[in-house]
Amino acid sequence: MDRKKINCFSAASIALMTTGFSGAVTAAEYDVDFDPADFPRKPHINAIDNTYWPLLSGTSFVYSAETEDGCEVNMVTVTSRIKKKFDAPYDTVAALEVDDLEWFREDECVFEEDVEYTLMEKTTDWYAQDNFVGTAGGNIWYLGEETEAYEEEFEVEGGDPIECITDEGAWEAGQDGATAGIVMLGSPVKGLTYQQEYLEGEAEDMGQVLSLSATVELEDDIFGPFAGCLKTKEWTPLEPGSNEHKYYCPPVGLVLINELQGKTVRVEYIGEDLPDGDFPEDLPDVGDCPAD
Repeated sequence: MDRKKINCFSAASIALMTTGFSGAVTAAEYDVDFDPADFPRKPHINAIDNTYWPLLSGTSFVYSAETEDGCEVNMVTVTSRIKKKFDAPYDTVAALEVDDLEWFREDECVFEEDVEYTLMEKTTDWYAQDNFVGTAGGNIWYLGEETEAYEEEFEVEGGDPIECITDEGAWEAGQDGATAGIVMLGSPVKGLTYQQEYLEGEAEDMGQVLSLSATVELEDDIFGPFAGCLKTKEWTPLEPGSNEHKYYCPPVGLVLINELQGKTVRVEYIGEDLPDGDFPEDLPDVGDCPAD
């Protein structure tokens, strides 16, 4: 990566903006260029201490959301595990492993000991922070994920839907044409867009900085209100019309996601620990989904 290029964004992004015929502003897009020389050589890694999204080993973040279908609960745990094996050009880089568990129940969110939730997805994401020293710290890179998800009604050609476990959505930088992307900028600038991940037809997420001065009030007023937050827009061309607004607020990190597809769904930070309830650690005991 060209660190000088990033350093220039505070001025260059303004210069690169153009006004279209409709009067709308088209922001500059950063061409994500991975350079292994911008990272410590494995097995060493930089602490992920970006001001807007610190991912420090041993920390955890819990989120909940009321959807049209029911209640979703996510727990993100930053482990001390390090993934040291990637294919070229990522083979000299190591990444921190972050676990993400998602539970669901077909009803409103109720957090009591006897309320049962179903584990729907288990994911391990791989992140690495580069050596760049920006206004918020280093850039956080996303190098892929392992994932297993429970499908309640998997469509089978010529048959009835089945319950099964799928690994759809898993990808790794350096394999099958997949490339790493940036999920958090070291020097975010309003209007800047950036590629977060890329595996053609599978993972093509994009991000854009919308604000560096957003405020957030959560339903649970134990946390916040927050000011001076980074607000981003995230979307993928694979799902037209679907996008998210995310709010990263120091010193916590990600505190709110507004999922914008039809009715807005608010995914809110509710603390470091799971609330009361029965949250199993294993996916339902069913077989693997058939291969395509």
